[in-house]
Amino acid sequence: MSSTRSENLAPRAARPNIVRPALDHVDRAIVDELSADARIPNNALAERVGIAPSTCLGRVRALRESGIIRGFHADVDPTLTGRPIQAMVQVRMQSHARGQLTEFMQEVSRLPGVRNTYLLGGAHDFFIHVATADTEELREFVIAHLSGNPDVALTETNLIFSHTQAWT
Repeated sequence: MSSTRSENLAPRAARPNIVRPALDHVDRAIVDELSADARIPNNALAERVGIAPSTCLGRVRALRESGIIRGFHADVDPTLTGRPIQAMVQVRMQSHARGQLTEFMQEVSRLPGVRNTYLLGGAHDFFIHVATADTEELREFVIAHLSGNPDVALTETNLIFSHTQAWT
């Protein structure tokens, strides 16, 4: 590579050192059990993973403090809450809006009916999982909040017929 070429290259941004705590087989078992049933009582969890309840409580606390366990969530059935229509909306942003991806993601995540928002690498910038009462509400959501946004270049809406969720 010529010196002129190397002088024109921007320096690579420094990557932060990401420290990932090591999970031993007991921590992995705790995470797996809690992923399957976050409401399991501590005594039952301790028995399933083969440790004392006090040890189990301490390990769960350490897993939370380290950020491995980010929280405990309710798995809500959108159909039973009046939102039986689910879709994955793919969004591609305008090139001038690339610097606002985080802001867009936060705004979209707060909209009614949005269950999950995924920032992607590839042909699309986002997948937005949305649940609505009917197809008319879905259409209005896409037009009002996505395709009507001047920063959005393209949307593609895919209806979800069914899904399974694997946590481990």
